[in-house]
Amino acid sequence: MKKQERYDAVIAHFQENMPEAETELYYDNPFQLLIAVILSAQCTDKRVNMTTPAIFRKFPDPASLASTNFDTLFPLIRSISYPNNKTKHLIGMAQMLITDFGGEVPMTVEELVKLPGVGRKTANVITSVIDKQPNMAVDTHVFRVSARLGLTRGAKTPLSAEKQLIKNIPEDLVHKAHHWLILHGRYTCLARNPKCQDCKLTALCLYYKKNPKG
Repeated sequence: MKKQERYDAVIAHFQENMPEAETELYYDNPFQLLIAVILSAQCTDKRVNMTTPAIFRKFPDPASLASTNFDTLFPLIRSISYPNNKTKHLIGMAQMLITDFGGEVPMTVEELVKLPGVGRKTANVITSVIDKQPNMAVDTHVFRVSARLGLTRGAKTPLSAEKQLIKNIPEDLVHKAHHWLILHGRYTCLARNPKCQDCKLTALCLYYKKNPKG
């Protein structure tokens, strides 16, 4: 099967079976999503969603978060992974939004990565979810699933996988494909014990070809 045929088949599957894929993080505006995505690094969305409501209530905007201190914010996120660093990142992020961006969340990857706690993956999530920009955030799920399905070949880093995916997925579907791959990896194509028996993509899957019992 040629590369584009493989991409077309995978895309067709998800368009039929997961047409409304979206982030599982709870948020009401770009600022809230930015907080949630920063907290989600090496942490589950479920845990983040348990934590953010109290943060959103106490700090509804960048100004309120920028003016708080470590001791006030830390107790609200102590159950999240790496709470010390993330507490500092959230306060620094809010302060930079005020000083550099007029209190608004910027919508370019180049600007977002200047914020404390924001790397390329986080910036891609924000711009693709909020603005539907054709940016592909490659987390562990996307990296694993895209390799197993043969969408990426020889990709050694998230950036190299991102470039291959962006090149071969139609621009208007990139923002949605990000969620397709994440959700498939989260619930079906698990890292250690993939649920191949429940997967409708086994006919295309290079991993399944080598491991037919999953």
